[in-house]
Amino acid sequence: MRRTTTDPLSGLDAIDWAELEHAYGPASDVPEQLRALCGPDEGGRKQALHSFNGNIFHQGSRYPASAVAVPFLARMAADTTLPERAEVLRLLASLAIGYDNAHLPCGVAIAPWRRSHAEFTAKDEATILAEFDAWVAEAADENERQSREFRRTCFEYDEHLEAMNSELGAYDAVRGEVPRLVALLADPDPGVRAATAYLLAWFPEEAPHTLPHLLALLDNAPDGEEAQAAVTATALVTVGLLGDRSLVPRLRPFLTAEDRLPRWAAAVALARLATDDAPAADDAADDPANDPDLTAAVLAELAAAEATPPEPGPPGIAFHDGDLRGYAAVSLTLLADTHPDEALDAVTDGLARTSGVPAFAVTAAALRLAFGTQHGPLPSFPDLDERRQRLIRVLAERDEATWRWMNFVDILRAWGLPQDRPAMRSYAQLSDA
Repeated sequence: MRRTTTDPLSGLDAIDWAELEHAYGPASDVPEQLRALCGPDEGGRKQALHSFNGNIFHQGSRYPASAVAVPFLARMAADTTLPERAEVLRLLASLAIGYDNAHLPCGVAIAPWRRSHAEFTAKDEATILAEFDAWVAEAADENERQSREFRRTCFEYDEHLEAMNSELGAYDAVRGEVPRLVALLADPDPGVRAATAYLLAWFPEEAPHTLPHLLALLDNAPDGEEAQAAVTATALVTVGLLGDRSLVPRLRPFLTAEDRLPRWAAAVALARLATDDAPAADDAADDPANDPDLTAAVLAELAAAEATPPEPGPPGIAFHDGDLRGYAAVSLTLLADTHPDEALDAVTDGLARTSGVPAFAVTAAALRLAFGTQHGPLPSFPDLDERRQRLIRVLAERDEATWRWMNFVDILRAWGLPQDRPAMRSYAQLSDA
């Protein structure tokens, strides 16, 4: 790969950064952080990355300065003489989409995102507030009315508009760099290849250009490279997020790969492709996704990941923050129509082995499989079938490292379940512990 001839910091001083905002106010500190990120001092580079993950990207939010920083970061990622390039690519992905679990297991729904943005920006503040008032008035009961009223009180039109513009602006800024960055799939550094494949996953509008490169990466994997399993796995998941069911035959052989990591990734990808809403073959028998043996193999691999996730190995898997069991659980929800009982059993098995923050995704997936999108009080415990009783007992038996998190409690609340451990144990008819 040839070194880029473009100075990553070209044009940096031509921007009035103090007029741009990030999470902590004027973005006047961004130029020095960008300089530090391409500097010789490793500590300075690490600190710059830490700063960017708190200012231009802050807890999932993006700001006016975020999009403006993107071209500099993209040029750094493309410069083979610079370190930290994989980390920069992952930062670019965060700037584009926020936290990726909001877009999994089906990928970025860019058309609804653009439509929602256009609809909001076409209305003035008075119209938006009138719609909020009508929404509050339509509440079914007093509790719902109070919840809606609270959201109405917290809503700030200007802040919401700026956030929407900043989020889509950052997304489109990164999208504009994809033609430059796709070449990094051939980078000598496997960490850069994996990070590039991960970044490309979030741009379905670029898929006609990027998918051929990703498939070539799968077809031409270097021999004997220890990190290649993670690169292949990342590319498989990305192809699953960007492609359609016509790619099932290309990915299916990876279900029998020697290494568990590509097998996990193939199952994740194929679960998504099998439920893709692209037109199927005219003859259902000719549809590559309409194969019971394939679905059974995907289910088995995802179930195995619930029991014992594969080791991601270097350079790791960026999807779902590296939580392979959680991503497998989310993917199993895609099999609810064809294998509802088996999928629920597998996710409940995974939940029984999970504690703390990793339990969040598995819990939400299990409840979705068990109760659909139902919100509100559940039946009495004796009225639940055996599978759902087991799930409730597993939830009740989660430790304090799980129950102390409001995130976990909020998931339970959404399905009308008890919101403290003693009450859940009582509902599950378990003795006090």
